[in-house]
Amino acid sequence: FLNQRKEASALVGKLMRENPQSEEVEKQKAMSAEAAEKAQKAEDALAEIQTTMDSLLAGIPNLLDDLVPDGDDDKQNEVVTTWGDVNALPKQLGWTDDFQPKWHDDVADGLNGYQSEAAVQMSGARFVALSGGIAQLERAIAMYFMDLHTTQHGYTEVSVPYVVSRSALEGTSQLPKFEEDLFAISTKSHTCNGEDAFLIPTAEVPVTNIHANSILDEADLPISYVAWTPCFRAEAGSYGRDTKGLIRTHQFQKVEMVKITSATNSDEQHELLTNHAENCLKNLGLPYRKVRLCSGDIGFSARHCYDLEVWLPGAGEYREISSCSNTGDFQARRMALRYRPSESSASEDAGSKKKQAKKPKPEFCHTINGSGLAVGRTLVAVLENYQRPDGSVVIPEVLRPYMGGKEVLEPPSKK
Repeated sequence: FLNQRKEASALVGKLMRENPQSEEVEKQKAMSAEAAEKAQKAEDALAEIQTTMDSLLAGIPNLLDDLVPDGDDDKQNEVVTTWGDVNALPKQLGWTDDFQPKWHDDVADGLNGYQSEAAVQMSGARFVALSGGIAQLERAIAMYFMDLHTTQHGYTEVSVPYVVSRSALEGTSQLPKFEEDLFAISTKSHTCNGEDAFLIPTAEVPVTNIHANSILDEADLPISYVAWTPCFRAEAGSYGRDTKGLIRTHQFQKVEMVKITSATNSDEQHELLTNHAENCLKNLGLPYRKVRLCSGDIGFSARHCYDLEVWLPGAGEYREISSCSNTGDFQARRMALRYRPSESSASEDAGSKKKQAKKPKPEFCHTINGSGLAVGRTLVAVLENYQRPDGSVVIPEVLRPYMGGKEVLEPPSKK
């Protein structure tokens, strides 16, 4: 039908030039219109098939690295390393055998810095407001992480939009699979260049998309970015879980690290980024373990992922505080992010004569991301690990310059 439309249109044009009044012109016009109608129906059918195919392909997760263990859920994740002694801080802080460590929200409430009821009243469930020393401590944590990554780990700080388009989220593979977990913005309020708009679920989305539809030079790789942003998640699939405290909220702060690299250096850069996240925990003196996620627990876009789980004495368990993922070229293919190899390839003809070196073809980048760290969960860990029996909280040494030199947060009764 598509060819018939083209041929019929050309024939009508020819006849019009030769004898515009002939009956043959009218006949061919009718045939051309019929061919055009059939062609349009064929194009509509093809578009529908393409849309269905794209949707099905977009729902296929990344292929897993051989290092990923088989498993059904988080119970079969592989513990790679454990760092720190969970009993060391309790000994330093004077915990007695009969002292029962409090949950972080109870610690913060005792310091008059946890305003959950006010937050729920104005915003609904899973929102929290902090004040005083607790709010200052949260800011100190984020500022310390940013300074650590930019001054010691070699990252470039970026400030990015908190509102992104549907195509940006498709590029990092949050869409279409996880749309129910996103906060969508009304089209009457705002669109992103005509597309649906969403609040960012993680800075990974805008930071990685900085180079979408680009061809980078291999000499410029790896690129290392870090951003401190709020994140917004509807958490539609977590109803009834972690309803207490700061563990799972709709709005939270996170320092996000992103690396864009070549396939050759991908695994090395993944290990390096994970090490940078670990340094945050080590410098704070927080016990943690590093686990390799199994096939049943790994994220949709990751081919290999480490979770860092920090010890929370109030809850009496390890909880995720960072997820460091190597997505390979999975995201890069979706957002058309490529690099041009720096080494030109020379080829020889059959007579062994060297041809002129051709410009290397662009290849897909590899993208790596990880929290460095989740700020709210770090606050949780500091409050639970550094609490004292009298209700005060000792401020980790590396955070004190960001707290005006303050060493301890004291409850109101002790001031």
